[in-house]
Formats: sequence, C-alpha cells, structure tokens
Amino acid sequence: MTPPVRIGIMGCADIARRRMLPAMAAADDMEVVAVASRTGPTAEELAGAYGCRPVTGYDGLLALPEVDAVYVPLPLALHARWAEAALRAGKHVLVEKPLTADPRETRRLLDLARSRGLVLMENVMFVHHHRHDAVRRLLEHGAIGELRSFHADFTVPRLPDDDIRYRPELGGGALWDVGLYPVRAAMHFLGDDLEVVGAALGAGPGRRVDTSGAVLLRRRDGVTAQLAFGLDHAYASRYRLCGSTGQIRVDRAFAPPADHVPVIRVDSGTGSREIPLAPDDQVRNSLGAFTAAVRERKADDAVVRSCIRQADLLALVSEGGTWK
Repeated sequence: MTPPVRIGIMGCADIARRRMLPAMAAADDMEVVAVASRTGPTAEELAGAYGCRPVTGYDGLLALPEVDAVYVPLPLALHARWAEAALRAGKHVLVEKPLTADPRETRRLLDLARSRGLVLMENVMFVHHHRHDAVRRLLEHGAIGELRSFHADFTVPRLPDDDIRYRPELGGGALWDVGLYPVRAAMHFLGDDLEVVGAALGAGPGRRVDTSGAVLLRRRDGVTAQLAFGLDHAYASRYRLCGSTGQIRVDRAFAPPADHVPVIRVDSGTGSREIPLAPDDQVRNSLGAFTAAVRERKADDAVVRSCIRQADLLALVSEGGTWK
C-alpha cells in the first residue's frame, strides 16, 4: 500500500482551520503530522484537535524529517519567502492562491521546484469542481452556439476593519483575494491567450487597498471577458457564458460547500432547462491533485502554465487599474 503524503501546516489561518485541515484529516492519501504557528499556544490548540505535533516557528516545521510537504495559508506577502524556504528544505509545497504578486517571483519559484524535483502548487480549488468540466462539455457540444462573451462576479460583504485583506504590507486587496477567481475562470473557459483591455480598481473610504474592481479581457478572436469583484458588496459568486444562440449560467460558482447540489442553467432559442449535478468536493479534489503530483514528483505542465499566465494577467490588472 502506498504510504500517505505527510503534510505540515504552516500557519493557523481561517481557511486552514475551516476547510483545509478537515479535508486533509479525512483524506486516505494524506496525513497531517504537524501544525506550526508563530506562538506555541496557537500551535498546540490546533495540533491538539488533529492529534499531531505542535511546532513553534515555521523554520522548526521545515526541519522535521517526517514532513514530506507543507501547506502555506499565510498572507500573500509571506508566500514567496516561505515557499522558497520549504523547497530548499526539500519539501513539496501547496500554497494558497495567488502564489505571489510578482510574475517574476512566480516563475523563479516554479523553476526552483522543478530543478529540485519537487511540486509547488497553487491552491486554486474551484477549477477542480466537476461542474466546470460539465459546462465546458456543453460549450463543446454547441449548447449555446458560438461563444461570444464571458461574464463573472465574485463579491463578498464588508470585512472586519482589522482583517489582513485590508493591509497593503501583507498583500491585501480585492484583486488578490477575490479578483483572482473571475480572472482564473475566464482562463478556464477562454484559454490562457487573453489580453487585458482595461481595468479599474477602487478603494473604499479610509482603505489603503483596493476594495473593488472591474476588468475587461479579450481573446484574439474577439471573445471578451467582463469581470467584477469586491470586498464591500452583497455576496455574488457566479458566471455566465453568452453564445450566438443562448447562454449558460452558474451560481455559487467559486466556493460551494461539499454537499451543495450544483445546477447549470441553459437558455436557448428552444427554451430554458436546468441541469442538476451530483455534489462534488473541490477541496478534496484539489488535495487529490496535489498528492498525485507529489507521487509523480512533478506538477502537471498545464497547471504550471496556467499559474504563470494567471500571475501575468493579475499583475497587468494591478498595474493598469486606476484607483484613489
């Protein structure tokens, strides 16, 4: 029997507590062996809940020989430093998205992982939900004719004032937190060959980071992607594909719970229909993709290319967006 991938958790962020650790503990091919935090009591509290080893300090986690891989849910500004440290310590790395805010750093880290025979994977979970493959099949089969445009929104209500996503020194801002989702969704359906036509970022009163944004992307054949995102809005998580004969709509697109019954809505000249699908667990699927890559000691080439292209597009939006 193939032994499980032994993973250590670098930080006790909410996403680690709420979604990732429960999924890791339930996985047959993964074993949580340690949880690290900057402070001992925090590490002891979370490690105790999963019966694993508490570690004070992230360097201590990387020194453990029983750790095969690390999961990094730290703030964006710390991703590059600790992903590199983990790779140099001989550990595979699953890091929360985005990998970095600098395409050059993203390329450098991916090259470092490749040179050492290690896996560095960005944890973009929604692309692993089977609903989006079902939508692609509908497109391929001509359900809405020829694709004309893609539209996506991901917005969340106002966060507490002390939330790290409002802190520029930690890599905060709507683009890096929620804007990534519609950008990556556009890539998922339109391909990586997209250019940024325009972008606008806005900051709410008293904020030092962008809290809203809109982006227009274009493919060479003229198909466009119109995207919106924000941290101070009514909740929205959806996308729509418009074609020459109809449209496909998907709600709760980016962060559905594992028991959610997804529905694809198709409108065409012959009427409307709803296509219910079986629930799917995108967290489990993302972890499965990571452990499979670890066993191969190589990340999928297409995944690496998408990570790089996503980094390029987000940087262009960040640089080209105007905000006050």
